[in-house]
Amino acid sequence: MDLLSIASQTRSAAGMLARTTPETRNAALATMADALAARADEIRAANEQDLAAARQEGLAAPLLHRLSLDDKKITGLVSGLRSLQSLPDPIGQISVRTELSPGLVLERISCPLGVIGIVFESRPDAFVQIASLCLKSGNACLLKGGREALQTNRKLRDVLLDATASVGIPRTWMALLESRDEVQGMLSLDRYIDLIIPRGSNEFVRQIQASTHIPVLGHSAGICHLYVDADADAEMAVRIAVDAKTQAPATCNSIETLLVHSEIAPAFLPALKTAMDARSVRLLGDDRTRTVIPCDAATESDWDTEYLDTILSVKIVDSADEAVRHINRHGSRHTDAIVTENKSTAETFLAAVDSADVFWNCSTRFADGYRFGLGAEIGISTGKIHARGPVGLEGIMTYKWLLRGHGETVAPFADGSASFTHRPLPL
Repeated sequence: MDLLSIASQTRSAAGMLARTTPETRNAALATMADALAARADEIRAANEQDLAAARQEGLAAPLLHRLSLDDKKITGLVSGLRSLQSLPDPIGQISVRTELSPGLVLERISCPLGVIGIVFESRPDAFVQIASLCLKSGNACLLKGGREALQTNRKLRDVLLDATASVGIPRTWMALLESRDEVQGMLSLDRYIDLIIPRGSNEFVRQIQASTHIPVLGHSAGICHLYVDADADAEMAVRIAVDAKTQAPATCNSIETLLVHSEIAPAFLPALKTAMDARSVRLLGDDRTRTVIPCDAATESDWDTEYLDTILSVKIVDSADEAVRHINRHGSRHTDAIVTENKSTAETFLAAVDSADVFWNCSTRFADGYRFGLGAEIGISTGKIHARGPVGLEGIMTYKWLLRGHGETVAPFADGSASFTHRPLPL
């Protein structure tokens, strides 16, 4: 089937999906969870095909980990779907109710965007998270995953569509795109697609934005920072740094640059190196860092690099203000954190860093839709319009204004014989 026909069918399915009951959509999520668990062997077999091909191509170990869909990840996906079921229905939520005049009531009510096109990396678990968020919110979707995960994504598509069809949802609510040409074609379908979400590098997001008239919600690079302040608990800082770098180094919320205050550097950096060496992390340091610990030299380009690997650049600074300036200059406005026991310094940092997520005394790895209690995430937006940070259900909703009257016309209000009350009403 050609792309235009696919998009047209998905558009029709979106209209139907928006009118389904919360009970139907939650039942669909339940069947999706059951199907993932019941067909785990099929999913793992498809995933092993992708992994074997990726190993043959020499894909780096952290990227292989991201591509892998093992029992633990499948169990996590099932748990995420159950969690998403328990969240309030996002459709039909009234946020404003106003009496314009007696008997004339205006409401602002939430509704789905319609059709969302998402281009994402070779992470099969992201396929399930994105699809489930779209279903819960009443949105249809066109999904394009990384080529390395093609066999896994095909199997996941079949498993999820079989599950949702069993509760009466048409299989056209979700489609899997497989080629770059289809992505380019999708960008021209502004009559059928309401939002594009590209997950990838800043360059990739900008390329998408320049190639379409469809609104774009950018999930761009994760150049995340951890700043260890002069007043930090050094042991805590090492523990947080290790987690933020090594817990899942190929994810966008792992740190790429560590900033260390010069006063704590002599005590902190040797302990950090010991911990990172034990986890095979390669440290790249500026000149000042290399006088404290042995490591390779960092270049200016390292401050702007998302490694997605067990590599960490380290820079010594002389103040929290200098750290903030570095982050706001070199960061990607994703997630940045400070470790300090000084509340005043922490609050200043939280206010001054211009990122979607700013943390105090905890790992950047908490920047995640599931961990935020959003059920899952469709991406992490580093922009400031419509949605910012982990994008859950709220970020893929819009609203409409509903006005209910009894034959009112504007003329009496225009000539002054009637007047507006604009009285707020209870929700």
